[in-house]
Amino acid sequence: MHLVAYGEDDAGVVSGRGPCTIRRVIRARVRMRFMRLCLLTFLIPLLLVSTPIHAHEGVILLHGLCRSPQSMARLEKRLSAEGYAVVNAGYPSRSAPIEQLAPETIDRALASPLIAGVTRIHFVTHSMGGLLVRQYLATHSLPQLGRVVMLGPPNQGSEIVDALGGLRLFRWINGPAGGQLGTRSDSLPNRLGPVDFELGVIAGDRSINWINSQIIPGPDDGKVSVERTRVAGMKDHRVMHVTHPFLMRNRRVMDQTLHFLRSGRFQELTDAS
Repeated sequence: MHLVAYGEDDAGVVSGRGPCTIRRVIRARVRMRFMRLCLLTFLIPLLLVSTPIHAHEGVILLHGLCRSPQSMARLEKRLSAEGYAVVNAGYPSRSAPIEQLAPETIDRALASPLIAGVTRIHFVTHSMGGLLVRQYLATHSLPQLGRVVMLGPPNQGSEIVDALGGLRLFRWINGPAGGQLGTRSDSLPNRLGPVDFELGVIAGDRSINWINSQIIPGPDDGKVSVERTRVAGMKDHRVMHVTHPFLMRNRRVMDQTLHFLRSGRFQELTDAS
């Protein structure tokens, strides 16, 4: 009779068991290692997504007049990919004056669970959305306020409203807020005065609306002149070769927006088009 001693042979395999037992042990070990590998493959991407670089910083996006959050979707995706917690806030831009829209919209966005617990809150706005931020910050305190980037804002109003604001069709399309965007000294944009927060403004100087551009003096984006995007107190200003409806979708505009959110300045480029 052949006697087998228990222990490990030179290969480290447990001896003293039959061939079937050894094969079962080996298969069990292989399955265990395979399961561990699958688990790691599944968990690693989740860990990377759940620990964004700027997880402590949030961004509220505000679209413009007669637009929707969908118009800011590409920018939302880009900011999220960079690690920011993003609230793409929608609001009924044609339903009420800016004094009413601003607190209703921004208070609701600030209460969003998407930015709960962040230590800084930035704003990125398109067109009239910038005036909602100016109106809100003129009457509300926001301790977590970070930086603000406005894309094509009518910070001094628009000559389009001066010329067409009295028409019934204009009022029907643009609502009460649209009628507030004129260039007179008593218009809402000019009554708000200088800003006292970190603001960067990007203006466009390309137009696809030649009729509007005949009304607007100087370089313009089809809705607002480059000059009237400026506001006293802003930290930086850039002119990009983009038209008003596509400012928030342009890759280079998004690059500049991210640069300002991180540094408080736009990037110096030889050609910012």
